[in-house]
Amino acid sequence: MKKIIYIDMDGTVVDFESGINELTKKERENYKNELDNHPEIFSKMKPITGAVDAISHLNEIYDLYLLSTAPWDNPNAWKHKREWVGRYFGNEEGSIFWKKIILSHHKNLNKGDFLIDDRPTHNGADKFQGKLIHFRSNKFSDWDTVSSYLLNL
Repeated sequence: MKKIIYIDMDGTVVDFESGINELTKKERENYKNELDNHPEIFSKMKPITGAVDAISHLNEIYDLYLLSTAPWDNPNAWKHKREWVGRYFGNEEGSIFWKKIILSHHKNLNKGDFLIDDRPTHNGADKFQGKLIHFRSNKFSDWDTVSSYLLNL
């Protein structure tokens, strides 16, 4: 049986800054301090360098799930996150994240072996019972270091 890895989206797989860069100056001003509530922000984002390839390799030996939090006051974000996954990982049955996307503000309620997350103290990540891999930390600074660690276990 494959070990389970949950992977956060924003700041881990998805480059949030790339979406901000796509907004107009006026949009950035209108949503200052709440950019994640811009109704189209998540549809504009690109993958973090190396994420798609690393996840494709990890999928060969692990059971992968996306475990993300979406802004409560931006229901468009929920839809756009699903569309984003389809755009970069496929929409068809058998694709990596086919029916394997979980949106929750309580990541600790999921059972698994690993959680890869860039914010280890938010939304229950610090209470996750498996091993937390702190993405963008000194030890796991990018997808090369994360995938190397997990592929060599």
